Amino acid sequence: MRDQFSIKLLALAVIAASPVFASANDSSVRLKDTTIIGSKADAKKIAGSAFVLDKADLDTFSYSDINRMLGQVPGVYLREEEGFGLRPNIGIRGTGTDRSGKITVMEDGVLVAPNPYANPAAYYFPTAGRMSGIEVLKGPSTLRYGPSTVGGAINLLSTPIPNQLGGSVVTEVGERGENRLFANVGAGAQDNFGWLIETHQIRNDGFKSIDRSNTDAGIKKEDYMAKLRFQNDADSSMPQRLDLKLSYAIEDSNMSYVGLTDADFSHDPNRRYGLSEKDEMKNRHTGAVADYFLGINENVDFHAKAYYNKFHRDWFKVDRIGGKKIGDVIGAANAGDLTAIGILNGSVDQDVTIKHNNRDYISQGVEFDFDVNFDLASWQHDLNVGTRFHQEEMDRLQPTEKWRQTNGSMAYISGQAKSSLTGSNNRFEDTDAISLWAIDQISVTEALELTLALRYEDWKVKRADVQSNGTKKKRSVSGSEWLPGIGATYQIDDQWQVLGGVHKGIAIASFNDGSDNPDPEETINYEAGVRFAQGDFQSELIGFYSDYKSSVLNCSLQRPCDSGAVTGSEPLGEAEVKGVEASASYTFSASGLSWPVRAAYTYTDAKFTKNPAGKTGMKGGKMAYIPENQLYVSAGVVGNKWDAYLNARFTDQSCTVDACDKKPSNTFLKTDSIWVLDLATHYQLNDQVQAYFKLDNLLDDQKIISRSPDGARGNKPRTALVGLKVDF
Repeated sequence: MRDQFSIKLLALAVIAASPVFASANDSSVRLKDTTIIGSKADAKKIAGSAFVLDKADLDTFSYSDINRMLGQVPGVYLREEEGFGLRPNIGIRGTGTDRSGKITVMEDGVLVAPNPYANPAAYYFPTAGRMSGIEVLKGPSTLRYGPSTVGGAINLLSTPIPNQLGGSVVTEVGERGENRLFANVGAGAQDNFGWLIETHQIRNDGFKSIDRSNTDAGIKKEDYMAKLRFQNDADSSMPQRLDLKLSYAIEDSNMSYVGLTDADFSHDPNRRYGLSEKDEMKNRHTGAVADYFLGINENVDFHAKAYYNKFHRDWFKVDRIGGKKIGDVIGAANAGDLTAIGILNGSVDQDVTIKHNNRDYISQGVEFDFDVNFDLASWQHDLNVGTRFHQEEMDRLQPTEKWRQTNGSMAYISGQAKSSLTGSNNRFEDTDAISLWAIDQISVTEALELTLALRYEDWKVKRADVQSNGTKKKRSVSGSEWLPGIGATYQIDDQWQVLGGVHKGIAIASFNDGSDNPDPEETINYEAGVRFAQGDFQSELIGFYSDYKSSVLNCSLQRPCDSGAVTGSEPLGEAEVKGVEASASYTFSASGLSWPVRAAYTYTDAKFTKNPAGKTGMKGGKMAYIPENQLYVSAGVVGNKWDAYLNARFTDQSCTVDACDKKPSNTFLKTDSIWVLDLATHYQLNDQVQAYFKLDNLLDDQKIISRSPDGARGNKPRTALVGLKVDF
């Protein structure tokens, strides 16, 4: 099978190389760091929705939580889970939010999910607090990136190598043991040799209190990164650059899947049941990227990338309580079952099974692409064509341990070695995939720009289920898809621009436990809108419509399918997602001060339009975890040496299971609507040193923001933090 993929790779590489015979024109943009959009000005030129958060935006609040960062981006849905953004649940324009599994997540243009084809929702997400920018791309241009193209792509930008010797140190302390360090130093971005070293470290005691336990619910996470750059002179006839990036991250966090009953949440949203005392996540991530650039001539640039990601994690957490699922026990307690209530409170003794959710992932690949500028029929073309060969592996052995809750305390009974086969869903997976794309941006006139896009995905997943006696049941699934798209922008005048586009998107379904290949989630996505810019005022209004030919839920412990399955996938039927994204920003001056104001609003109507085969009750129902209304408003005041900003974010209530509004009772099947306000103020002590103070969740408002996994979960309470930033 590998030989077949190698033959395909060579064939596609030949196809990708063919455009080098282009006619001469203006030279390509060269020797730039890897982005998928570029600057905020570049975002306004794209035939589709594009949003850029630059370093200045991120420095305003110095967030380390990706949910708080992305809260200002229209069309993006965020479901918090543990309050710190360690394992975010991000969706775009109707995609499921579960572990961000249906969007393409990249760092510096490279796939970062542990297994982006077969297991995209696998708990790893880059540490947001170390990023220098974030790009969110939707529309036809998304077809340049994959494998998931139903909603959009997110690219996280790591710290760039500085031109001159220098760096920065950020230290931050706050309530509940909050402690953060972010430091880097480097030089030579434009020299023949450049370098950067960096660390980001965060520790806290958590905000939840575990019943009858001295164990905290805290986090310890450390990231380390090194970059090296080798390049010839930029004015060389054939400029070349080789960038190397090495990264390493470790996490030890006392996190749990066990939530609360509604009654207990109402009394104390920061409580955790004592039977979850032993729950702990340990993980380790190692990454390496080599990025080579060659300017072949004035019209043709070549890029080659090789990447490797290895991720190990063992989430030791409660699997069964008295042989029952956690959610079933909490559901019984919500219904008033006294035995279930007693088990959760610790007054009823019960056996507890804790599983080592122990897994290893390897994701690696090579990517080649050409940027070609040429004129054809008096139209100027900026063509990008490329191919990627990707391979990934998963090793999943999940032994269990037996504990017993006795008189409210957890006592160890017996356990198994981590190599044993006592747990469920033990298996090995191996995936090969090839992608091919061509994106042509055509300047038809000075006002009219067209984007033509085509992507091809080909994948095969091989799986060996390991039985308790050590035998293996082998299966495989495969698929391929052609994904076309077209977009356009028209500049009416200096202020007004209209845009529109349509493209086909897919999200690959999890390996099905049945005998048939699972069909991928498939959409036809439409968008149309208008942009306006005049002076310091910028605004955008885009309507979107996604026609889901097939909607798919990838089953997991975090969000089981209706059948109770925690692996594989389940068809949900046809669906329609329609809505509006609006954003505006303006900075005005008064009383010798600057007053920046920003706002973003998203309206979404996401409903199923047809029941899947063999099921009823889905048609007309709402899709899970997609709020109807979201609003972000930010206002600031900037003086000579100081500033202050206030962010306000509103998130509407949403269903926590699909079509909850079609069920007879949905009392425990919805989240709460919530406003969250954050405050930040900075004072510049001198040219190099800045002090700042933050209040996250200023009003200390805590609501049920999720019921997945297993019970009611709340957002982080009010947290005060002070920090010092030194640039040198």
